[in-house]
Amino acid sequence: MADYTVVPVAGVPDQAAEVGMDPDHFEIRFMREPLGLRNFAVTFERFGGSWKPPKRHPHTRGHRHTVQEEVYFLVSGRAQGSFDGEVIDIEPWTAVRVGPETVRSFRAAGEEDAAFVTIAAPQAGLDDVEFVWDYWVD
Repeated sequence: MADYTVVPVAGVPDQAAEVGMDPDHFEIRFMREPLGLRNFAVTFERFGGSWKPPKRHPHTRGHRHTVQEEVYFLVSGRAQGSFDGEVIDIEPWTAVRVGPETVRSFRAAGEEDAAFVTIAAPQAGLDDVEFVWDYWVD
């Protein structure tokens, strides 16, 4: 018997408010449990275009991990990523791998929303996340 799972992204609850992000400017849908993944995680993230958060806003935080590495695949829009303070521009259909210990943060670059599919392994859960407050302030 074939082993597969089909889950529409729109059918997975948006957890932006639950992770302390502004649901008017950010969307995050954790796909791991609905897909029944055991070894890695997949997440859909949308960053609102042409919006910059005020100081101490959750969108100014970065994060790093102890063991989990991540690949951020930008599927639409333009974005910027900050990696240990080094800011790079990211074009659509670009993948960026980030090692566990590197502090990272993303935002849309321009008027259009930036949508990412993020793949993380090994799946370590929220206990593996360390937030860095006021990481990206400009």
